[in-house]
Amino acid sequence: MPEYEAVIGLETHIQLNTASKIFCACKADSWDDAPNSNICPVCTGLPGVLPVLNQAAVDKAALLAAAMGAELQSVSYFDRKNYFYPDLPKGYQISQYDQPLARGGHLDLPMGNGQTRRVRIHKLHLEEDAGKTVNRADGQRLIDFNRCGVPLVEMVTGPDLRSADEAAQYLIRLRQLLRWLGVSEADMEKGHLRADANVSLREVGSDQLNTKTEIKNVNSIDSLRTAIAAEIERQTKSLERGEVIQPWTLGWDEDKGTLRKMRSKETEADYRYFREPDLLPIMLDEAWRQKIHSSLPELPLARRVRFIEQYSLPEYDADILSGERSLSDYYEAAVASYGGDPKRVSNWLMNDVLSMLNEAGLSANQLKLLPEHLAEILKLMDAGTVNTPTGKALLQKVQESGNSPKEIVEMEGLAQVSDESALRAMVGEIVAGNPEQVASYRAGKEALMGWFVGQLMARTKGKAEPQAAQRILQELLKKS
Repeated sequence: MPEYEAVIGLETHIQLNTASKIFCACKADSWDDAPNSNICPVCTGLPGVLPVLNQAAVDKAALLAAAMGAELQSVSYFDRKNYFYPDLPKGYQISQYDQPLARGGHLDLPMGNGQTRRVRIHKLHLEEDAGKTVNRADGQRLIDFNRCGVPLVEMVTGPDLRSADEAAQYLIRLRQLLRWLGVSEADMEKGHLRADANVSLREVGSDQLNTKTEIKNVNSIDSLRTAIAAEIERQTKSLERGEVIQPWTLGWDEDKGTLRKMRSKETEADYRYFREPDLLPIMLDEAWRQKIHSSLPELPLARRVRFIEQYSLPEYDADILSGERSLSDYYEAAVASYGGDPKRVSNWLMNDVLSMLNEAGLSANQLKLLPEHLAEILKLMDAGTVNTPTGKALLQKVQESGNSPKEIVEMEGLAQVSDESALRAMVGEIVAGNPEQVASYRAGKEALMGWFVGQLMARTKGKAEPQAAQRILQELLKKS
């Protein structure tokens, strides 16, 4: 029995986060708005109207293309993609076909142990979105035109992915890049990022591309992974039975977790592309291209590698800290302000600050707890001014008040009690007042040390310097 490998390509549709639609002034993001409340004669295709291109959409699409190493074309054209469906009011979609905005490019996926998988980009082009069809339980079909004309980038990968997990990883990294660049919110639940998967199988060792099926209607990364795995399993069983794979378009049923045949897969000829006569070509001159490239920030994968090399961080830390741009910037600012061990900053950021962000639903650049505040807390602990529990409490106190850690420590009297004589006096009172516990400890029940530490912390309201407290307790609890 031959052994098969999967060959997977993804077609992604990315909603650009412009204020208005691509060819009219209607509001672009209308996820929470009433049906058909953000429409006009242009995006509903009424006779006699003319589209006007939104330059912001071109800028954002070009920035994404540059970030992926694609070649921005000096001249690109819009075309009409003809098909008939109730939620496409013009009877065609304005898209790009043979002369798109950009060609080539790639997205690298970290595979662990310093290895990456390069996924090639076949084509990247601009287009408008269609509307939305809502199928009701009573058999009625309702049409919402709000999405008509929303600016999209369609991006098609090469057949470079080999498993459902790799396809999911591609989407995770693409979503990260989109948010990093600020060109899309990339929320799959809201349709900002949609993906169709093309799946075929071939014998291991072969370079042949066989008949593929297309999976549509997937609205989450986990669902994409599950749907692709199910289709790989289906095709494998079909081939083992000697059957021929048919070029179907398959729909993913989220509720049932199953694939179903929707129709035979269309070919490009079915769409009868021709030039859009109402729009001029996009002319990207050299000055515009240079402006796009000069505005590129350091990209996530490059920053991840730099964090490992510059700060000696483990891959796990670097992956998390470069996962979102504002968190990454926050980390670097905190390290610069602290001046100490970068790994110490990483530990506090990943364990304590990230927990605060997740609970509050905030991003790092929305915190009142600024990077220099985190650095100041670490310095206070290093100096012995506050202990670790107080340092952790200071995170929330700074976030709630906006005051600096030093101000809060002074106002609330949170400085550590490290005075030898004061601690010794309190420990003496605790030992004298708890003879039974002292006797048990001296009889060998050393676990009671934690109880004695707790008593001292209660008396000092958690401000006793831990090392001094432990040392004095051990001294006074010894047998006389």
